[in-house]
Amino acid sequence: MNFTKFSLKQLRKSLDDKQISTRELALLYLERIKNNSDNAYISVTEEEALNNADFAQKIIDSGESSALTGIPCSIKDNICVAGIKTTCGSKMLEEFVPFYDAELIRTLKSQGYVLTGKTNMDEFAMGNSNRTSAFGNVSNPHDSKRVSGGSSGGSAAAVAAELCAYSIGTDTGGSIRQPAAHCGITGLKSTYGRISRQGVTAFAGSFDTVGALAKSAEDCAVVMESLCNNESFGDKLGCDIKGVKIALIKELFTEAVEVNVKSAVMDTVELLRSRGAEIIEVSIPVLQYAAPAYFALASAEGVSALSRFDGVRYGLKGNGAVYDEQLRDSRTRGFGEEVKRRIMLGNFVLSGDNMDNYFRKALAVKQQIIREYDEIFTKADAVVSPTSMRTAFSLDEPSDFVKIYSSTLYTVPANLAGLPSVSTPCGKDKATNLPIGVSITGKRFDESTILQIADFLEKATGFCERGRE
Repeated sequence: MNFTKFSLKQLRKSLDDKQISTRELALLYLERIKNNSDNAYISVTEEEALNNADFAQKIIDSGESSALTGIPCSIKDNICVAGIKTTCGSKMLEEFVPFYDAELIRTLKSQGYVLTGKTNMDEFAMGNSNRTSAFGNVSNPHDSKRVSGGSSGGSAAAVAAELCAYSIGTDTGGSIRQPAAHCGITGLKSTYGRISRQGVTAFAGSFDTVGALAKSAEDCAVVMESLCNNESFGDKLGCDIKGVKIALIKELFTEAVEVNVKSAVMDTVELLRSRGAEIIEVSIPVLQYAAPAYFALASAEGVSALSRFDGVRYGLKGNGAVYDEQLRDSRTRGFGEEVKRRIMLGNFVLSGDNMDNYFRKALAVKQQIIREYDEIFTKADAVVSPTSMRTAFSLDEPSDFVKIYSSTLYTVPANLAGLPSVSTPCGKDKATNLPIGVSITGKRFDESTILQIADFLEKATGFCERGRE
């Protein structure tokens, strides 16, 4: 049996029925990682994985296993795990080893998780979609000449290439959902604040959100239930979608969306309609300012978050006779180009009159978007849209920052409004055969409804067959 293709529930049964041991399962994934060239991992934690597996086996043998006990996972490299490097994809933290676990890691450890490693990411989770980190680009498993895109790209690539059963990532402006779409898997950004970010390195604190990447909506529900003290996320899986109200926002279906992407998403909408869902068309004109507002606010918050990295208590130690020289050298050599770009933008929007001209206006846009989504959800259960305006970026594609930043329009509204959102496969590009993702955004703390819709689409279309064999 090819256990790496199993769903989380299938793996749970296989481990509990002693069809395979936790150590054997861990070794199976570790061997796949050794033979893979997608660069999904920054660090592989073989010793940790085997120690975790032995501990998990004792839990299983005692009859006390929970949903994720003994099942190998990966963790994005901006989430602290005690005794294991946490680099955030940056040379600034290349040698940083935290002495404590993030709260979500403590939760997973208590359930007997098995950690295969820390996944690659855009530096400090800043989501520059066609470059990854100081440790190299993450390849899209569907095409080695493509990059996974989004700062949880390593997590998405690891799941898609079956180098772990599931992964935990973070989403600030689309960093779980875009790489999930590009890699043909399911990625869930939870409601803002649902999962503790204690021990998660901050980029933009009012946007950063923890979530799950897995083979399917059902698997994402299993992971979320484990992270949230068994709160139900899968109670609507398999339910009929007849009567579910789906909103389409006009501004998310513009000509900027590639033809094949728009066609696949509209086919998905027609499928939902044919099965009894009610389709409602709405407009939010202020969304034209969503991406600029997001970058202004996130960069401003990033300036504050990054100010702690000066090479004194931790981080790359700078050279120089005095503190100012050491600080300049540390940050010049430790930060990459995208981080420096965001620092400059953040300082710009916070400086002088720019505070009124940009920062406060961006805050007003955010509040208006929150109000608009609240209004939509008085008459709809979910919003369906493209996850990205295009398929995965080419590795050799020149960096077009306007195009890269503009592509976040389809994901940042959920972050600005603090809403849960999931991306699941809905088709493939006819020319390249690359995956296309559809985004489903729901009401605050109503992950169960968007997972219900995602699960229906996965089963109805067959585009997400991993874990169903």
